[in-house]
Amino acid sequence: MRASKRAALSTPVTTLAWTGARTERIHYGPAARIFAQGDPATRVMYIESGAVRLSVLSHAGKEAVVAVLENGRFFGEGCLASQPRRMATATAMAPSTIIAVEKDDMVRQFHAQPAFADRFLAHMLTRYTRIEEDLIDQLFDSSEKRLARTLLRLARYGVRGASDRTLPRVSQETLAEMVGTTRSRVNFFMHKFRKLGFIAYERGLKIHSSLLTVVLSD
Repeated sequence: MRASKRAALSTPVTTLAWTGARTERIHYGPAARIFAQGDPATRVMYIESGAVRLSVLSHAGKEAVVAVLENGRFFGEGCLASQPRRMATATAMAPSTIIAVEKDDMVRQFHAQPAFADRFLAHMLTRYTRIEEDLIDQLFDSSEKRLARTLLRLARYGVRGASDRTLPRVSQETLAEMVGTTRSRVNFFMHKFRKLGFIAYERGLKIHSSLLTVVLSD
């Protein structure tokens, strides 16, 4: 796995309570590349702390952000389905601690720990449900609704203790790539949301649960 020079430290870890597998804990600084599109896919990653952006690059050189993930999330799981190369680039958005597990060791954990396998299955179902929802959003919803839904997801709306939550630093360019619109449109709607009291800039971007009204509006 290629790591950016900004990755501060790589520390072997013998056993972790949440899996019982031999792992490697790696600390990345902001903007550090965890792996690049096209790299060999040999390990599954788990975000112990921080935030990670997944992006893809087309043959024409156009980049699109496909996900922003925070602590408690897996990524790079395509290797479990015999994916030989990474399909996306993973970049740390904040100081992040990533736990890397070799593919074969991950598979052994599924057999040895049913509870862990259930947790991972729930993660995969959630991930693919979101992909399906995003496709429907792109087909039928306005860019304003898509932006509101993206902000609520980043704020982990519906998760206990996550209401009125401050987001990790996300640029308007990144939001535009996630929503499938232009930065100017994102800027327009962000100003609108702020005036309506749906969001606030308080030591970062704070998302209020009232933003849900945009998603539910006709």
